[in-house]
Amino acid sequence: MYAIVEIAGQQFKVQKNDEIYVHRMDVEPGTKVEFKEVLLVDNNGKVNVGMPHIEDSKVSGKVLEHARGDKVIVFKKKRRKGFQKETGHRQDFSKILIESITLKGVVKEKKAKKETIEE
Repeated sequence: MYAIVEIAGQQFKVQKNDEIYVHRMDVEPGTKVEFKEVLLVDNNGKVNVGMPHIEDSKVSGKVLEHARGDKVIVFKKKRRKGFQKETGHRQDFSKILIESITLKGVVKEKKAKKETIEE
């Protein structure tokens, strides 16, 4: 079972026990979070697509830590002018452990008993 969920304006494909990096959230590490903008859920081949979101569904997780990404170098130069400028940027991320995907309104189908015909 997997879901596509929107977190901070970006879409992520998540499964149970996945660890994902999202843009930094303003919560403390160890805090449980819920995401209600679930766009799609695939439950063993049965796909539910929201218009735009699936109602009464959520993805819950736990913030493990806050981290920073690799440094990105930004270098600007104008030729023949003597202009050079170098700056760097490190993006802040939050590491989230996906604990569960809840889809309400889905009834698990019971397996039909096989009927035997005796003649």
